[in-house]
Amino acid sequence: MIRVNLLPHREMRRRRQQQHFFVMLGIVVALGATTWFVVHTYLSDRLEEQNGRNKFLQEEIVKLDKEIEEIKKLKEQTAALLARKKVVETLQGNRSEVVHLLDQLVRQLPDGIYLKGIKQTGNRVTINGYTQSQARVSTLMRNLESSEYLENPSLIEIKAVALGGTRLNEFTMNVGLTRPKSEDQKKPPVAKAVAKG
Repeated sequence: MIRVNLLPHREMRRRRQQQHFFVMLGIVVALGATTWFVVHTYLSDRLEEQNGRNKFLQEEIVKLDKEIEEIKKLKEQTAALLARKKVVETLQGNRSEVVHLLDQLVRQLPDGIYLKGIKQTGNRVTINGYTQSQARVSTLMRNLESSEYLENPSLIEIKAVALGGTRLNEFTMNVGLTRPKSEDQKKPPVAKAVAKG
């Protein structure tokens, strides 16, 4: 029987496998490093891009916050101006009411009544005075009711007092102020004719 020495063949085969293994290992390491580098670069770019977006958004948010503050200030100024305008309009609308009130009191005051005090609170006017008889107070109330500037007179109190040796009646009443209707409001509505078919 012939003996064949296979040791060198096995040794060469083992070396080829090791070389093949190291070559494959090198390729895998190179591919892994390349993949890591590509992924790292891509993610770094994406992160940088996102950071840029975040910075832009933060800058825009700061700008919007400033604009919102300016808008709030403008709204406050507008509200203050509107409040002032309303006060001025109210004063302009009400400045003639005192004149009308005094004029109407003089016109509607019957003989035998003397006014002691007039106090206005909002649209209500409190009148204090003296009268010779209670019937004259009733006349005053009817006169005030018929006025276009005054409404709803109501007697609060009437009592007998002695003033300078004369017996009089002291009264207190309330009356409401009203604005007269404009010419358009005074006109009755025009009835529309309905055509019968």
